[in-house]
Amino acid sequence: MTFRLDQLPKKRYVIPGNAACAGCGMMIGLKILGMALGDESVLVIPASCASVVQGLAPKTGLAFPILNVPFASSAAVATGIAEAYKALGVRGHVVVWAGDGGTADIGFATLSGAAERNSNVIYVMYDNEAYMNTGIQRSSSTPRSAWTTTTPSGKRERRKDVALLMAMHGVPYVATASIAYPHDFYRKLKRAAEVEGFRFIHLQTPCPPGWRFDPAKTVEVARLAVETGAWILWEYDKGVLKVNPPSDRFADKSKRRPLVEYVKLQGRFAHLSESDIKALEEEIEERWRLILALSSALNQR
Repeated sequence: MTFRLDQLPKKRYVIPGNAACAGCGMMIGLKILGMALGDESVLVIPASCASVVQGLAPKTGLAFPILNVPFASSAAVATGIAEAYKALGVRGHVVVWAGDGGTADIGFATLSGAAERNSNVIYVMYDNEAYMNTGIQRSSSTPRSAWTTTTPSGKRERRKDVALLMAMHGVPYVATASIAYPHDFYRKLKRAAEVEGFRFIHLQTPCPPGWRFDPAKTVEVARLAVETGAWILWEYDKGVLKVNPPSDRFADKSKRRPLVEYVKLQGRFAHLSESDIKALEEEIEERWRLILALSSALNQR
């Protein structure tokens, strides 16, 4: 499927006057979600940036039906809504819109439970790679070596790959996406809407204050994440895993842009030495080998 942005629905689901930071990648993602699912969706949002930037009812900055819930409960609450929809014969999509803290850390138990049950939910993890709303603390999704207020000399651990963990649950649909490639994210939302059961999309959403870059460069930073191979666009659809364009070109390391172009735009990596960047490159290459090996193995079954 191909889509032109000027042909997509024009209704605004992210309203001017919301409380998001300038250049917020999360809000770009929400705009695309509105274009793809719109009035057919109800959002379940745990404690996060998204629960704050809405503003206060009745003059909220998001034109979705929204249920704001405690940090750890979003997948469980969404499961309950999906079951109620089924019992009442209600048509629509139950969508969790949750950050990395509420997904990879505090909400992981209920996330895994919903995936194991194959609950009829679309779960979008918007990943700004730290607890941005409460002061830029590290999460398990924060990349190795990144500065946060709780890792002032750089995080020592590698990040948790939640999308791969969801695929290993054997759910029907898992994908990664980037706000720099709205057509790809839109298509994946549409595909997820066609599938019954638990669906998970891991969306990278750069954060200017937390990553320490110029708010005008949000899309540039997101695009560089893909072009340097640091963020891989892939899709697991009913047992078949494939790398999506433009990431499919970057399986060949020689076609990627140098990783230093990505990290130099971000103050959270300003302390890195050449050897630190080399270590990150090796970690990225390891992730590529894993994704390509899984793609090859699953596609040959």
